[in-house]
Amino acid sequence: MALNHTPQFVPASDQSVLVKFGEEISNEVHQQVFTFYHFILKMPIKGVINIHPAYASILFTLEQNAGLHKTLTLIKKSWKASTQMRIPEARQVKIPVLYGGEFGEDMDRVSQHTGLDPVEIIKRHQGGSYLVYFTGFSPGFPYIGGMDPSLSTPRLTKPRKQVPAGAVGIAVEQTGIYPLSSPGGWNLIGQTPIKIFDWPHPTDLRVRMGDSIKFISVTKEEFDQLKENVT
Repeated sequence: MALNHTPQFVPASDQSVLVKFGEEISNEVHQQVFTFYHFILKMPIKGVINIHPAYASILFTLEQNAGLHKTLTLIKKSWKASTQMRIPEARQVKIPVLYGGEFGEDMDRVSQHTGLDPVEIIKRHQGGSYLVYFTGFSPGFPYIGGMDPSLSTPRLTKPRKQVPAGAVGIAVEQTGIYPLSSPGGWNLIGQTPIKIFDWPHPTDLRVRMGDSIKFISVTKEEFDQLKENVT
């Protein structure tokens, strides 16, 4: 599938270039970001030391001695070449979740804000049409779009100092999974027993950019059994 629109190529600093595919968050824009990102992974650009995809853009960080204009030209050429690349097929990833109770400390807060009871919150959270737009914030943290808008809940006014690995949360109209124990301000509604990020194997992500996600409710017994099998 060819990209539909020519992006903007903007020098963001002396050592970085921002490629903007628009302002909206949509599947179409994501496909453009996703395709170009994967092309660069396969065909690295000389002078680029890091690439940072987001909802509608990719930030390229350059080597200290790389010429900005020369590298910008290479980035543009790479984009043109990437328009002939087929979009990688999306993976379907199932995420088991134990909702509520001690694993979903903010379920009551989400309920109060949305006017929905916990049973309905779980039902609607499982029913979302989810897409991983990109990963960031902390290593392997997936920003997942497609949640039912009725579940939209503002972030906590005071973030927690520590959120457990595997926590599933809501922030405004997004849902996400904490890959590692870290500070965070998302509303926690459950936890998955599976490990989505492993420090010894940082590139072997359980959840990747472009994945389609399906959340599945599990019981405490199923949660414990799955956790025991995690390697």
